[in-house]
Amino acid sequence: MINKDRLKENFRAVRVNSPLVHNITNYVAMNFSANALLAAGASPVMAHAADEVAEMAMIAGALVINIGTLDAEWVASMLKAGKAKHEAGGVVILDPVGVGATAYRTETAWRIIEECHPDIIRGNASEIMALINADIKSKGVDSSCSSDDAVESAKKLAVRTGSIVVISGETDYVTDGSRVETIANGSRMMPRVTAMGCTASSMVGAFAAVNPDMFEASLNAMALMGVAGEIAALNSAGPGSLLANFVDTLYNITEEELAQTVRQ
Repeated sequence: MINKDRLKENFRAVRVNSPLVHNITNYVAMNFSANALLAAGASPVMAHAADEVAEMAMIAGALVINIGTLDAEWVASMLKAGKAKHEAGGVVILDPVGVGATAYRTETAWRIIEECHPDIIRGNASEIMALINADIKSKGVDSSCSSDDAVESAKKLAVRTGSIVVISGETDYVTDGSRVETIANGSRMMPRVTAMGCTASSMVGAFAAVNPDMFEASLNAMALMGVAGEIAALNSAGPGSLLANFVDTLYNITEEELAQTVRQ
């Protein structure tokens, strides 16, 4: 079960310390992820130039590698930053966007896993399942499977990689291969807003930057994402207004409101 006092403490630490979260992410997600991190209290930086990524990663509280828009130069930067961060004992999060859609994405994701040893891997159900089963094909960057269907794959992936694995979906799951925890908050409109999953990975980075317990940090970050989405949806006519209301909710939500609203 989620520890609500620790949830409040973790969120407070994000707001008080404003951890720098280094994102090597896709063009689609950059603006939304940056605004969400700022609204929650963190400090985002989007840097992918090979000449600076290792240095930037070293000063950040966490490095988030998102493979949404790939090319050879970006992959080289991801590997350079990820290796430097891991070797220094820092926090690395991988978002394997679109894994299973093409061989290039799957190969790149596994190369990052094997060379950068991410502390946390966060993806949708299809992405997590595709990392374990090559026969699973994702629908571009969207999930074609329920998060419930991916739990066993997530547990296997966690055991194989040593990473905490997070599945986002109607129900969010967090596992270390043995423990499994859930977050039941959210809104059916959330998947209709592009980069919501990418933003979840960035938020996990913010919480992990100020909490050495990667399992707890992942669960707490997904709690904030789900609760904020649920509250924002109450006053949203559709995905467009949800986007703005979601950022506003991240800014305005209190620790008590977060702890009282979270459901498992």
